[in-house]
Amino acid sequence: MRLLIALILPWLSFFTIGRPIAGVICLALQITVVGWLPATIWAVYSLSQYKTDRKIEQALKRRA
Repeated sequence: MRLLIALILPWLSFFTIGRPIAGVICLALQITVVGWLPATIWAVYSLSQYKTDRKIEQALKRRA
């Protein structure tokens, strides 16, 4: 679901992963037509990093 949000409304995906300042910056970038593609790429990349960080945290909790 977050991936779909990242593709349609990139700025909103930053708010769902707890990065509101990046969300505001992404919204400013998305307002321009030229900035829509970089904003989408940035949101998808950040979402994948967020998922990776969550998996690492879970693995460390299981190990400890």
